[in-house]
Amino acid sequence: MTLRRLALATAAFAAFAAPALAADTVKLGYQLPLTGDTAQYGQDFRKAAEIALDEFNAAGKPFKVEIVFEDSRSDAKEGTNIARKFVDDKAIVGVLGDFTSGVSMASAQVYKEAGLAQLSQTASHPDYTKISKYQFRNIATQAQEGPYNAQWMASKGYKNVAVIAEQTDWGQSVVGGYSEAVKAGGGTVAFSEFFNRGLKDYRSLISKIERAKPDAIYTGFFYEDGAQFLKQLQQLGVKTPVYSTSAAYSPKLIELAGDAAEGVRLTSNFLPTDPAPNVQHFVTEWKKRSADAVPGQFPAQAYDAVRIMLAAVEKAQPNPTREKVRDALAQTTDFPGVTGKTTFNAEREPVKELVKVEVKGGAFVPVAE
Repeated sequence: MTLRRLALATAAFAAFAAPALAADTVKLGYQLPLTGDTAQYGQDFRKAAEIALDEFNAAGKPFKVEIVFEDSRSDAKEGTNIARKFVDDKAIVGVLGDFTSGVSMASAQVYKEAGLAQLSQTASHPDYTKISKYQFRNIATQAQEGPYNAQWMASKGYKNVAVIAEQTDWGQSVVGGYSEAVKAGGGTVAFSEFFNRGLKDYRSLISKIERAKPDAIYTGFFYEDGAQFLKQLQQLGVKTPVYSTSAAYSPKLIELAGDAAEGVRLTSNFLPTDPAPNVQHFVTEWKKRSADAVPGQFPAQAYDAVRIMLAAVEKAQPNPTREKVRDALAQTTDFPGVTGKTTFNAEREPVKELVKVEVKGGAFVPVAE
């Protein structure tokens, strides 16, 4: 064969082979807030997702995975637009996100109609997975956390409680899930109120809580609002015990609140001090990309969510379709994540174990009681 013919044959083969090589890449979508008031969470989710993706693609699998990240800005309308974009891209076989329950639920209506599986790392509103068979989550809901914390606080003798939470769908589920459990257990909700996310001055709210004279305060907030609230409690000399949900579990809470965070108790399913090899591996990889910062629960949730989705894609091989990926997700059993083992029940809810945590000596430590 002449050199010219060899060159032509090689070019023809390359042109023929290119589509086959492209077919060896599977696409996923990830909608998350990369700008706006909650961008810090979305940036963390993306970093955790990239760790999981890099590990998967370096593992010698017969195919690669690409994740398309889109910025929802924690806006329901934008999240819905992204969902339509992902649905229209026929190469995308599964999606992750969003951050808030409200945006996740708005987007879910699009995924429901298109038959595209959606796995959220943090949407904890009880109604999210009720939308359709295509919605999954790997975080405990307030229907689980509320009763768990109500029982925990009752065991400490706190029968008369004040409840506050941010004015969102998620915040309403915090108050609802917890308050119902308190009343069912014979306790009393002395005071209940919502606040706007990003509130700077909690003094009037704290005054109302003081007048109600509760045994303890139960809160539904993220670390920024939590730190502000705790500092102002300390400034006003309020000593009432404070409990919270896993949403407040972040090293940033202690960093921002300082010693005002001391004694706060909350639930979590991730502890960076856990000696388990998979946990320490994730902590090490996170520190490499985060100027040695320690990860909180939400990055760990995202890391596990992506790995669960990747495992479903692998199980759906060869030629994974949207329906095959959905079915593979539904079959997830005892997935060994850094937030504990995850099994999806018939309602696509995760069966998770919660850990009791207290801020002690400027660090989160597990508590037995």
